[in-house]
Amino acid sequence: MVELIDIKEGNDLLTALTKTGKKICLGFDYKKETLMSLRDKEEFVCPVCRETVLLRLGDQRIFHFAHKQSSRCRELYENETYEHLEGKRQLFQWLIKQNIASVLEYYDRNIQQRPDIMFKYNGQRYALEYQCSTLTDKVFMKRTNTYLENGYTPLWVISSSQLHQKRKDLITLSNFQYSFLRTASSGRLYIPAYCPDKQLFQLVESITPFSIKNSFAHLSSLPIQTIELDSILEPQNDHPISQASWNREVERYMFNWALHPRTEHKPFLQEIYNQGLNIFLIPPEIGLPVAHSVLIQTPPFIWQTYLFVDVLAHKNPLDLITLKEINTSYQKRIQKKQIIVRHLPQVKNVTPFTAIIEYLQLLEKLNFLKQKGDTIFEVQKKILIPHSNREREEAKQDFLAQYENVLSR
Repeated sequence: MVELIDIKEGNDLLTALTKTGKKICLGFDYKKETLMSLRDKEEFVCPVCRETVLLRLGDQRIFHFAHKQSSRCRELYENETYEHLEGKRQLFQWLIKQNIASVLEYYDRNIQQRPDIMFKYNGQRYALEYQCSTLTDKVFMKRTNTYLENGYTPLWVISSSQLHQKRKDLITLSNFQYSFLRTASSGRLYIPAYCPDKQLFQLVESITPFSIKNSFAHLSSLPIQTIELDSILEPQNDHPISQASWNREVERYMFNWALHPRTEHKPFLQEIYNQGLNIFLIPPEIGLPVAHSVLIQTPPFIWQTYLFVDVLAHKNPLDLITLKEINTSYQKRIQKKQIIVRHLPQVKNVTPFTAIIEYLQLLEKLNFLKQKGDTIFEVQKKILIPHSNREREEAKQDFLAQYENVLSR
């Protein structure tokens, strides 16, 4: 196990040049004696700013190069904790052992960005960023888009120390942590993480939020010694959540939301009251988990309630619903900031509206709708509003039995 030492963050690095232009990469396992001899004979410079750097060879900290205190080269090497240095060193060695052409701390002067590791795999050029500290949305988006615009596939890996698991199937994720969400070629959405202390990859998969920050998820732990790159780029497993557990958490969240409303909650509560709805008597068919609800920051029970009051509540059996009609309502809610979508730069070939379509398709499986074409649904039966707690409890039990049958098909 690697011991990580907390020290003041500085502009340290693992690669440097000698004055004669020879590259020294501490991502490889040099013996201390070899480096001491090299330090006695050579001077080292930063490959980016060309300023002199010092080779540090302590017994407790990993070997690294350090800029002098007066260095102007701060932007590219800021927030270099020893967790970060050790993490990217381990990730570099992991790629090299798989015979994947990789460059540690590669500086691309054309875009003035330096991914922690640049590597080429299956004809693609990747920029791996191992992130241990928080970035602003603006900086994260800018770096990611710059990579994409210049022929790189970004691979952001978050430090496992940034993840906060509430229990085995629940995790808390901030907007920053959601930025690490990426798409596998299968369409699966996941967040890759790494812990250099335990030498362990973690994949946050099947992320299904029920509130802005809290989500059901499956956390897989994969020792770096036993897996290859494909396991990180293309996760294969699905991990369905328990509908009973989902219902419990959603109801707890809704009731807490209603009993202790914040200022921003009150317009929603007032609107549904004006529509003849009581948050304690929301039909069980509202607030369901769908695969791409992670793309919408607004909790599912809220955006699905809006869909109900705007469209579904006004339809009778055999009436038609078009995706254009649904999208018009959805866009109006977005413009009013009543529905907030996530901006996820690594998620490709899918939009937040996919979650809306998945919800309609789920209602079809539950026999409320029937799809009549690519963009048209026909109402089969109305979603009924319970008039008492007893009615809602009975409706919930009937719904859960039907829902379990749908999942088992």
